[in-house]
Amino acid sequence: MNQQIDDLKFAHLDRLDAAASKFRVPLDLVKKTISLGRLPVVNFAAGGIATPADAALMMQLGVDGIFVGSGIFKSNSPGKFARAIVEATSHYSDPKLLVKVSTGIGEAMQGIEISKLETRMQERGW
Repeated sequence: MNQQIDDLKFAHLDRLDAAASKFRVPLDLVKKTISLGRLPVVNFAAGGIATPADAALMMQLGVDGIFVGSGIFKSNSPGKFARAIVEATSHYSDPKLLVKVSTGIGEAMQGIEISKLETRMQERGW
């Protein structure tokens, strides 16, 4: 998708019209996508975010926000983890602050060893 957006940046207006027609969207939306360099939608990340470092990484990768559930509530200190993840999300480009908020917050949620999973998702429905 990013490559398609990059290709449109240098396209002639008639090619933009064709792209709008192909994707069944207004031409203004194609132009807005080009000016932003990404789709003009909110992009949230969820799942697998268990530490302040995870939250900061998602923000550095360009998401607009994150959802965290079990990463907080299955940690051994939910209040501390919640505060640290909020700080890491807000200040994701400040390594010193990330170290500070990640220190002394306790242990992150425990993962599950794949061999101990009761249901393997890829085997469902067969």
